[in-house]
Amino acid sequence: MRPLSAAQLLDAWEQGLSQPAYRRVLPLLAAVSPDSSIDTVATLTIGERDRSLLTVREWTFGAQLAGVANCSECDERLEWLLSAADLYVEPQFDAARELLLDADGYCINFRAPNISDLAAPAGCADIATAHRALLERCVLKARFNDQEIPASELPGEIVASIEKRIAEADPQADLKIDLRCPACNGSWEAIFDIESFFWTEINAWAQRTLWEVHLLASAYGWCESEILILTPGRRQFYLGLVSG
Repeated sequence: MRPLSAAQLLDAWEQGLSQPAYRRVLPLLAAVSPDSSIDTVATLTIGERDRSLLTVREWTFGAQLAGVANCSECDERLEWLLSAADLYVEPQFDAARELLLDADGYCINFRAPNISDLAAPAGCADIATAHRALLERCVLKARFNDQEIPASELPGEIVASIEKRIAEADPQADLKIDLRCPACNGSWEAIFDIESFFWTEINAWAQRTLWEVHLLASAYGWCESEILILTPGRRQFYLGLVSG
């Protein structure tokens, strides 16, 4: 992977705007991996996607991540600050490989969900239906007492075992952070979604950058590419002259 220039990041953001939410970071991931097409990137597991996004986020906005959350006990609003280095989780084995569960007469071949699989639950009416749709995408073959059965017929305990194995194989996909409230001293685990977090940052950065391009182009007659190749410090200097 490689870091992106301001122009490349803007292009990836613009392409992502026309995509459904689960696919919006695909142009970004394809841009940082020039040897991979968007279709290839879409086969990354969710954990592989999130690990890549965390790396690109470090390159783009730095190693510190800041956010806000509401206390689960008293609803106090608190700020948190994390280092990207603390958010990487090492999988126990290759998340992309085929997995096997053999228990209680069931023999299941399955895999961890990838980005493309997120299309399955996207249009479901409720969480339970979405959950089942995603599972059925990930089950490659299911047999009970040597008879092949559809994934929809798997009992709850077998489904739970499959999900446990997937979580072990692809732990980056289900990242949680520990938070503590300074007001009531309550503590809890909060889900951290790097895809949503990073996209929000990119969206804010892109809108701010395009506004800066507009100001400098209006003042100096420069084209967008000329403005984007300026270092951030030099661009801010010129913006200060324009506003001053």
